[in-house]
Amino acid sequence: MIDSTLPVNVEKKESKLAKIGQFREIGLLAFIIMLMIAVQMRNSSFLTIENMTDMMTNTAILLILAVGMMLVLVTRGIDLSIGATLALSGMVVAQFVSNHPQTSPLVAILMGIGIGIVCGLVIGGLVSFLGVLPIIATLAMMNIYRGMTYMVSDGKWISSYQMPENFVGIATSKILGINSLVVIVIIVYIVAFYFIGHTRTGRQIYAVGSNPESAKVTGVSEKKIFLLVYTVMGGLAGLSGVLWVSKFASAQGDTATGFELSVIAACILGGVSIAGGAGKLSGVILGAMLIGILNNALPLLNVSPFWQKGIEGCIILAAILLNVMVKRGVEQNNLLRRRV
Repeated sequence: MIDSTLPVNVEKKESKLAKIGQFREIGLLAFIIMLMIAVQMRNSSFLTIENMTDMMTNTAILLILAVGMMLVLVTRGIDLSIGATLALSGMVVAQFVSNHPQTSPLVAILMGIGIGIVCGLVIGGLVSFLGVLPIIATLAMMNIYRGMTYMVSDGKWISSYQMPENFVGIATSKILGINSLVVIVIIVYIVAFYFIGHTRTGRQIYAVGSNPESAKVTGVSEKKIFLLVYTVMGGLAGLSGVLWVSKFASAQGDTATGFELSVIAACILGGVSIAGGAGKLSGVILGAMLIGILNNALPLLNVSPFWQKGIEGCIILAAILLNVMVKRGVEQNNLLRRRV
């Protein structure tokens, strides 16, 4: 005899989990707003226009890299090399513009993107055609790219006085009254929203991550998708390298060391599943903004630098645990639904 209450119970469970998934981003936004209010109550300089502008420009590069990392994570991959790729492209471009001061800023940006694309193609080839695990391939190339950065620079820095003003102005100039870094972020996200939501390739990326076997049956080429996402990630890392060096007016061998972890953290906080197949750009924006707020607010609250990373880590861990619980709940509901 079938229990008549089972469908009702299943419906209730499903509705609760649906609400968690549907309103996750709203909850994250509410948490960000409450955090900002709390910080403002402790330090009245937090919500000033000047500080908000600084926070936006400081978070811009993180936002750009988070787009590429989301695509990689959606395919069940990971890229630990983006900090090294950023440093390599930034160093090479900085050396070039210091020796050729008349170089157009657009040319410098294209050079950085080109270097990043080559780096991404190498990793994509290792993963897609040689079958190397993403974490192994990117870990190896992270060290190779970092070593190449030290080799091309001979261990020396390139400082602001060696760079032409038009290059440094890439990150400090304004377009229609808006900082150029923010404008670049807006352009990147507009393109990404269109690519993911309105192109066949964008849908195929999610198909490969959510169900690789079904994707193969429908004719989706995993190799091409893997090559594409790591190439895009590399290109965005190359772009970020130019923006980083321009913003801080300094190119160093250890530039952005460990920054890839902050990028991954932003994606996870935004609800991107490390198991692949799930992730939204809107969530990634909120995740990156949360990290940006923490990086800006904790020093204003005189929190010890030794505690800052620990606090960030606790928040990331909480987000991961929430993702795991939601995923398990959804799987249980699907099982109950099939039984009914």
